[in-house]
Amino acid sequence: MNAANATFHAALSGLLHEIFEGPPEDYAFILNPGDPGLLRELDELNDVAASTRPMPGRTTIAGHVNHVLYGLTLLNRWASGEANPWADADWNEAWKTTTVAPEAWRELRDALRREASAWQRAVADRMEWDDVSAAGAIASAAHTAYHLGAIRQIIAAQKDG
Repeated sequence: MNAANATFHAALSGLLHEIFEGPPEDYAFILNPGDPGLLRELDELNDVAASTRPMPGRTTIAGHVNHVLYGLTLLNRWASGEANPWADADWNEAWKTTTVAPEAWRELRDALRREASAWQRAVADRMEWDDVSAAGAIASAAHTAYHLGAIRQIIAAQKDG
């Protein structure tokens, strides 16, 4: 691995860890120091909070989680060697889960945790990056951070309401 790839590799791995698990104690680039990250944030919510719409016509936390899960599943298929898992991707389907019962909420969080871990391993194991793979990997961090922010806005609205 050349120096540029090594630097990119380390930075991306750190950002994904920060988003999913929370930042390490000594630095934070996206989240605030001490932030729990997406996975622990979701573990604090019950199925009712995950299924409550912030306002009519808007999706739920469960909807955001299922959408992020779907994207990670596609990334992991790609990382496993599938040439273009996005070719037949149905992003509308990824938004259809909006309400969950207690067991379904646990299963959704567990699936997200598995796919996030698999993606982080895929990034850690990848030795070479081209323009497309690097852009896709960076986009995965940005996309997940966006949805973490949206989820936090829904949580804040629930607390205010």
